Amino acid sequence: MALLESVPNVSEGRDETVIDAIAKAFAAHGRVLDVHSDVDHHRSVYTIVAGETDLVEALLAGIARAAELVDLRVHDGIHPRIGAADVVPIVPLRVGEMEIAVEMALTLGRRVGTELGLPVFLYGTGAEGRRPAFFRRGGPAELQRRIDAGEVRPVFGPPQLDARAGGVLIGARPLLIAFNIELATGDLVDAQAIAAVIRESSGGMQGVQALGLQLPRTGRVQVSINVIDVEAAPLAEVVARVRATAAARGVELGASELVGLLPESAAADPALLGLDVLPDDRVLERRLSPA
Repeated sequence: MALLESVPNVSEGRDETVIDAIAKAFAAHGRVLDVHSDVDHHRSVYTIVAGETDLVEALLAGIARAAELVDLRVHDGIHPRIGAADVVPIVPLRVGEMEIAVEMALTLGRRVGTELGLPVFLYGTGAEGRRPAFFRRGGPAELQRRIDAGEVRPVFGPPQLDARAGGVLIGARPLLIAFNIELATGDLVDAQAIAAVIRESSGGMQGVQALGLQLPRTGRVQVSINVIDVEAAPLAEVVARVRATAAARGVELGASELVGLLPESAAADPALLGLDVLPDDRVLERRLSPA
């Protein structure tokens, strides 16, 4: 039986009681390796591993708990979203097991649509390569308009987003690294310009997604990065490109932040990543190794 990873992103990053309750739901059938919460993004990222059947059960339970406890109608985080359990990726940990991940994504999506009554949209491998941004643009209201207009439709579940819980993005994808870099000087325009230089969609680095964001609670700005192809875009090279682009604008970088875990192949001298340290428990393979 394949051991798979999932990294559900839930639209709650402030209420520790809710965050813990959802973690316990995931943990009923899976091993929760990490929970990373951010009050400005108003989002928590859970890292879970389990065998095929157990992972589907763990994710179904966690999605159900998130739909019960998170109300998008009063959500004000800066991270784009369309659901309480916004995006639920299933990630193979070994070469040659992507087909298994795709099958598990379909199984989970079908059950979420049938048993929880939530609309499910598929992304990633086996879904025409669509990415979450395709569905998130404009937020839940715009997505519902597109559904009503026949531009998109859920693969499973009803054609109406749930008033409280929205919909769920489910997909199979390779390993991804989520990484944030704050600016010590400069402003949102600088962060957005740096993001535009490094992201693939603007002609930057292959396998890199990036946004410039302002954190409302602190006023700080950051470049929020997803490395979706860890081989094409080594994390140390991505950070170096951010550093060089910032320097060219006369901007100094602040603290770096790893969201969740990263694969062993991306582990590097912490100084190259802008981190003070990189503990073993932040590296996926080291967490999976027997003690």
